[in-house]
Amino acid sequence: MNGRIVVSAILAIAALAGAAMYFLQVYAFYEDASTVQGGEVMLTGIASGQPQPILAEGLDAIDSESSPIRYRGCFTTPMSMALLTETYALYEERPEPRIAPDWFSCFDAEAIAEAIEAEEMIVFLGQENIRYGIDRVVAIGFDGTGRIWHEINACGEAHFDGDPVPEGCPPPPEN
Repeated sequence: MNGRIVVSAILAIAALAGAAMYFLQVYAFYEDASTVQGGEVMLTGIASGQPQPILAEGLDAIDSESSPIRYRGCFTTPMSMALLTETYALYEERPEPRIAPDWFSCFDAEAIAEAIEAEEMIVFLGQENIRYGIDRVVAIGFDGTGRIWHEINACGEAHFDGDPVPEGCPPPPEN
């Protein structure tokens, strides 16, 4: 009889711990980021080399302080692809959309990757080094739908691995 109570208690504690870990990973640390930085979608201008706001509607974004690559966002834009490609810098590295929590249904990383591969979406540089080694990337479809996420750039990859940063990278932060 005592063995059943002990085993039941262990299983109950394990189930509670598992549920708590799931909740913390999927829900707890994300915050609404739609209004952060004025709720604007920014793309880096070709001429200026600086991020500039674009016309965007319905920005829905989430972020987390626990990781610099947890930012995800969705929006629409009335701007034409011709105007966007002539005005804003393309993202030069290979983009890899990161999986979002299931409850953030507008951001489907697999569908975004497939659209990029099929050239149904063009990937722009939103902002280089939004945090050291992290770029904000914006993919926009020909239908005006847009998706935003963060990518680790070459400088960040080397720095985070403890390797010397490539030539042309800004100096890494001290800590």
